Amino acid sequence: MGQFLELALFLLLLATGYLVGRIIEQRHYASIRLRERRYRDVLAFPMRFAPDSVTPQQAFLVHGTVVVSADYFKTFVAGLRNLIGGRFRSYETLLERARREAVLRLKENARAKGARLVVCVRFETTAISSGWAPAIEVLAYGTALVPVGADARAMARAPATTRNPVFESSRSLPRPA
Repeated sequence: MGQFLELALFLLLLATGYLVGRIIEQRHYASIRLRERRYRDVLAFPMRFAPDSVTPQQAFLVHGTVVVSADYFKTFVAGLRNLIGGRFRSYETLLERARREAVLRLKENARAKGARLVVCVRFETTAISSGWAPAIEVLAYGTALVPVGADARAMARAPATTRNPVFESSRSLPRPA
């Protein structure tokens, strides 16, 4: 009888971990999608230097960091996967959420400084293992470019749009045929 209760408790914890983890993950993805639309005017690139068409800028270091932990169900499934080998799909979604969240926090930091362009974006990832639930920390950092003088004041007053005024140039580009 005691073994049956232990098995029932284990299955209950597993099912609860799956359901609660799934709900939290879906809410987090919904929040990420909403904020990605809000910050779509802040452009972030991994390239080292800004394009030639960018007006003179002030540069600031910006960053975004997040720590996300795995739920009980993902930890259990990863333990089973560790026995037989293969991809850890349950942890891949965890990494994707953490990276997207870190970039959003980086963009939020950049916008707070008046920037709409971030170059040289890099990621640092750290695994944190404490107890039964592993967690990861993702740090995104880059160089925010803020226009100097009148351009900066105009950008601060301008509403957020899909066009990025940082890239506007005095030269007109030929239209594609």
